[in-house]
Amino acid sequence: MKLYCLSGHPTLPCNVLKFKSTTIMLDCGLDTTSVLNFLPLPLVHSPRLSKLPGWVSKDGAVNLEKELKECAGRVFVDSQPEFCLPERELLDLSTIDVILISNYHCMMALPYITERTGFTGTVYATEPTLQIGRLLMEELVNFMERVPKAQSATCWKNKELQRMLPGPLKDAVEVWTWKRCYSIQEVNSALSKVQLVGYSQKVELFGAVQISPLSSGYSLGSSNWIIQSHHEKVSYVSGSSLLTTHPQPMDQSSLKNSDVLILTGLTQMPTANPDGMLGEFCSNLAMTIRAGGNVLVPCYSSGVIYDLLECLYQFIESASLGTTPFYFISPVANSSLEFSQIFAEWLCHNKQTKVYLPEPPFPHAELIQTNKLKHYPSIHGDFSSEFRQPCVVFTGHPSLRFGDVVHFMELWGKSSLNTIIFTEPDFSYLDALAPYQPLAMKCVYCPIDTRLNFHQVSKLLKEVQPLHVVCPEQYTQPPLTQSHRSDLMLELQPPPMPYRRCSVLNLPFRRRYERVYILPELANSLVPSEIKPGVSVATVSAVLQSKDNKHTLQSVPKPPPVPPSKKRKRVMEEPPVVLAPKPLLSGAVPLETFLSTLQKHGITEVKVEETADGHILHLQAEDTLIQLEEDGTHIVCDNNEPLRTTLRDLVLRFLQKL
Repeated sequence: MKLYCLSGHPTLPCNVLKFKSTTIMLDCGLDTTSVLNFLPLPLVHSPRLSKLPGWVSKDGAVNLEKELKECAGRVFVDSQPEFCLPERELLDLSTIDVILISNYHCMMALPYITERTGFTGTVYATEPTLQIGRLLMEELVNFMERVPKAQSATCWKNKELQRMLPGPLKDAVEVWTWKRCYSIQEVNSALSKVQLVGYSQKVELFGAVQISPLSSGYSLGSSNWIIQSHHEKVSYVSGSSLLTTHPQPMDQSSLKNSDVLILTGLTQMPTANPDGMLGEFCSNLAMTIRAGGNVLVPCYSSGVIYDLLECLYQFIESASLGTTPFYFISPVANSSLEFSQIFAEWLCHNKQTKVYLPEPPFPHAELIQTNKLKHYPSIHGDFSSEFRQPCVVFTGHPSLRFGDVVHFMELWGKSSLNTIIFTEPDFSYLDALAPYQPLAMKCVYCPIDTRLNFHQVSKLLKEVQPLHVVCPEQYTQPPLTQSHRSDLMLELQPPPMPYRRCSVLNLPFRRRYERVYILPELANSLVPSEIKPGVSVATVSAVLQSKDNKHTLQSVPKPPPVPPSKKRKRVMEEPPVVLAPKPLLSGAVPLETFLSTLQKHGITEVKVEETADGHILHLQAEDTLIQLEEDGTHIVCDNNEPLRTTLRDLVLRFLQKL
């Protein structure tokens, strides 16, 4: 069993498991942190961005002013943003049989895999994962296609030139593998390969293994996966949460008795308490609105935004924010808010009960009805005529490199009355703000990450007790900025097996058993013999047929009768003779009883020698040896066939024929 690691990002995993002749991809996360190296894509022409100076090295030897622009001491690529894809050279991705998706954030690289590698398999995901994943992909494509860039910067990727660039561009890895966004046609084609599954539903793969998704408690439809054969079990834990938020709670008990547990997607903010962050979010928002400023919340169009809106719903009246407009701007804003209300069976019990009252499970439905929350596909059209300040705007993308958020950064960035509140933990907020410096607006960092922290995962692993744990190497050492915090890493016995991008792990357990089926007519012919209470043994002569990873014992076919032939053949092909099996012998030869039996048959001069495996009896008068061992008896007798036969029969008296 092998694990190929195609992504180095611990919360955006992409691994391939080879298990019992099947090749299974576990998630295909898209590392979007690479976009921080690019200039933002403004929806409206930005004089500030267009006047940025091009970059030339100090000695003038390297001139990339057409591709690179300088802003506040940092250098950015002036081109369509590009993403860091999962590794494609480690193994042939066209051989992948299935892709298992754990949540909608971990499927953003799917079109690159299914449409550009010759993939012919099936993708398995839950319905909310598929539908919300579709929204996020459509939004990403929309963001890119709204602001097309004619030029494509490639010269800076030259290894010799990249080495001379200032950081962080100099340190960017795998830049030649970075790719532009996929098209909407590729999105539709990729998602047409998805087969929907429900929690605990068992799916057979080629008769070799069985896969089953479990609720992971992190987001709508998010799953952990069990991959098992008759005798082995692998658990894949990715993006799980034990907090009581809107999704169904995590199914922990089904993870027990795993031979290997592959662990990814822990919280990126192990020291930040999500409840405390929500409180800070609300108080900073209220403070800014009361002072007459606007609040900008760069966020994804699904996920934490549902919890933010629910928190604000409870907070609005008490904080006297009843008249403040809330705007949610995204090409998929309407679909996202509606989808969250219809996936009732994927919600926690508390929200499920509301559906049958009937009430909308999420309070943002009421915010929309009372006109406190308004949603728009973009800043153009209706929004521009209905927009009033001070207000709160939820919009994407959290990287601040594309989407409507770029316009609001340009619009509000020069006033210290306004505040930007970062809630998504995927991007460094300082790097995200870099191309907008110098910036007057206030910045608040309230990362809300509900995924498992190290304390919770250590407790979980003690309960489910897998034999081996595999995890990203980042989890086996403290963070670089807090090297003294040994509580921010996994400490297990035996130690976890770490992986990094491009590593190939041989997972430490071997398949020992295989299930074999026996046909009824063959089973009917068996004659079991009891060798000890409760244990019976029977000999069987059969043909083993292996087909579609299923092994069956069938009766030995009888040779067909040879028709009489008038012509004489020089060589007659005779059918193979099927001999009846020799009976197997079971039991042990007791030494003292055997010696007295020999005496009764006139063999008295016997010298007994003890060995590591049993005893050697030397019949001195007969010049014969008898080796009595635990798993066999050997009679060494030269040129005395009658004696050998007699001794054999005496030994057989003590053994049972099967």
